[in-house]
Amino acid sequence: MTNINCILVDDEIASLKNLERKINQFFPNLTILDKFQKPEDAILFLNTNEVCLVFLDIQMPRINGFELLTTVKNVDFKVIFVTAYNEYALEALKKSAIDYILKPIDDDDLKVAIQKTIKIIDEENESTHNKELLELLQESISNQKKLLVPNEKGFSVIEQNDILYLEGYDGYTKINIDPERQIISSYGLGKYEQKLNSNFFKTHKSYIVNLNKIIEFEKEGYVVLSNNVRIPISKKSKNELLDLLK
Repeated sequence: MTNINCILVDDEIASLKNLERKINQFFPNLTILDKFQKPEDAILFLNTNEVCLVFLDIQMPRINGFELLTTVKNVDFKVIFVTAYNEYALEALKKSAIDYILKPIDDDDLKVAIQKTIKIIDEENESTHNKELLELLQESISNQKKLLVPNEKGFSVIEQNDILYLEGYDGYTKINIDPERQIISSYGLGKYEQKLNSNFFKTHKSYIVNLNKIIEFEKEGYVVLSNNVRIPISKKSKNELLDLLK
């Protein structure tokens, strides 16, 4: 489980102590950084510290829970609202809260809300970690003249020299590999344009070709590849391509 820190915000000291006791009892892995009776103090803390989760009372003097969220510079934390008023439930959910708990706090309701939050945070952290790992691998593999292509099971590693051409369509990319293999990627063509080595050239907004696979140039605006596929060349790219081929 991800290490999750949190703060508690409630103008009633008894409610704060009760919630703190229950969290420590049921979820000792949660770290309570601080407790606040004054919402102004909580805002200052949130603006200067990284917090994963906020247990937030709604009905408070001067600034209510909803107003607190609109005042904080960056709401990059999860929120569980704690309230004695059921009529706030719908509005709480509209504020993108993970959950809300009614006072007096029921142990089971608290457990469900926190378990739900932990699951969401763990999934987000795993997604971020996987993305960072994928980018690191992509950079490393690109340096080895290979291309990393994500798929449903993980990713495929392709020798760049084996690629005939890439075709972009509707935000996807078809990667055509010598001799007759094709991989469809959910990444756009621009993503791969940054990863390919100098042997590749963008002949058209929708096509990138391997210069080593060109066997023929047609004056009407096409190149023919080693598999006899004709790829269009835009007027803008034509002269630059000719210079490269010469």
